Parts: sequence; structure tokens; C-alpha cells
Amino acid sequence: MYKILVIEDDVMMSDMLSMYLSEEGYGVRQAQNGETGLELLEQYDPDLILLDLMLPDWDGTSLCQQIRQSSCIPIMIVSMKSEVSERVQALRAGADDYLCKPFSMHELSARVEALIRRARLIQPIAIGANHENSHRPEPPIRLDTERRLLLVHGELVETTFSEFELMKLFLMHPGKVFSREDLINAIRGFDSFITDRAIDVHIVNLRRKVEGNPKEPKFIRTVWGVGYKYMSETSV
Repeated sequence: MYKILVIEDDVMMSDMLSMYLSEEGYGVRQAQNGETGLELLEQYDPDLILLDLMLPDWDGTSLCQQIRQSSCIPIMIVSMKSEVSERVQALRAGADDYLCKPFSMHELSARVEALIRRARLIQPIAIGANHENSHRPEPPIRLDTERRLLLVHGELVETTFSEFELMKLFLMHPGKVFSREDLINAIRGFDSFITDRAIDVHIVNLRRKVEGNPKEPKFIRTVWGVGYKYMSETSV
């Protein structure tokens, strides 16, 4: 049974989410403030977090950043705030999805299922590692998909769920040009919604984490009018 942590101060909304997700077969725990949410995160070890942005003790965006410092667990924001700026800010803080209230419970269930599925269906290999010749230097960027780790020049770099999935796609297909639609489908699948702007935000965040100079990217290149491609040392 997959486990979900609902961090929501509206008791009626929290109970409704909990009841619906429980009927869908998920284990659910509820927290009505940020501090309780952080405590349950360690105790309950959930597979996904549903996080409201307006909490009595924490700003939801700040709490998202706090969680992301120590965990790669998928985080879905559920909020009354529908402005594009709020969505962008949440994605930059480490959220993997954003759902505006009011929303369809069927859509919520589909998004939850997609996020958990992509987090669990991981091939136990290290992408980017060179196994054929141990005398060759290791590539500058590597992924350990079993432990969901991104290593840049041997140093561990924290990523969100979506950033990790994008980096995995890039490393599996060096030199291939991906349109924004390709990248959207890789993260969300065909049944969930994410904008081109969200992809651009993820790319900006990834460049900050893997590039020596994000303003002049060496690895994640923009293909103007099309999308993005990853250039490894062997694909240059």
C-alpha cells in the first residue's frame, strides 16, 4: 500500500482528501500544520505529499523548500492560488505538480498515481557511468537510479522528482533534441497537465545545479524554436 501525507489546515478539505484516497487504496496520514507535517514525514515515510500553500505556521512554499533539502519524495501542491507566478514559485521551491482548488478528485487520483508510478518504476542502473573501461575518467554528470541520486563531478546534488526524471531522459539520449512536449510527456504522461513554462523552470533549476556557468550551459543546450538537448563529452 502506497502512503500519502496530507498537509492541509482546512479540516473539511483534509478529511475529504483522506477519505477519497483511502477508498482508492492509499494509506493516508493528515497534518494540519507544517510542524506536524515535518514530524510525520520522518515517522510515516510517505510515498507522496499533498501540500497546501496556506498553513497557520508555515508558508507552504518555504515548507516545500525545507522538505526538499532532505527528501526527493514527490510533492504535489494543492492550493486556492491560481496565479502563474504562484505555480512558478512552487516549482522553483521543489514541487513536482500543482493542482488548483477546486479540482476533480478523479484528476487528483490520476496525478497522484502518475507521480508515484514514476517514482517507483526505476531501473537499478547508474546512468552515465562507464563500465567498459575503468581506466577512463568518469563522466561529469551521473545518475544512480536505484537510489535516485544525481552526482556532478562526484558531488551529490539534490533534485526534485521532475528534475531527476528530466536528467535521466537527457542522459539516456545524449545529443537527442527533445521538444517541450516530449519533456512534458516524460514527466507527467498524457493524462496530466503541465505547461511549457514549467518545463523551462525545471531546465533553469537543473542548469543551476549541473552547469559551471548556467548562463552559458555546456551540457543542457537550448535548441531555439524546438526545445532542449543534452550534450555529453562523447556527443559534442
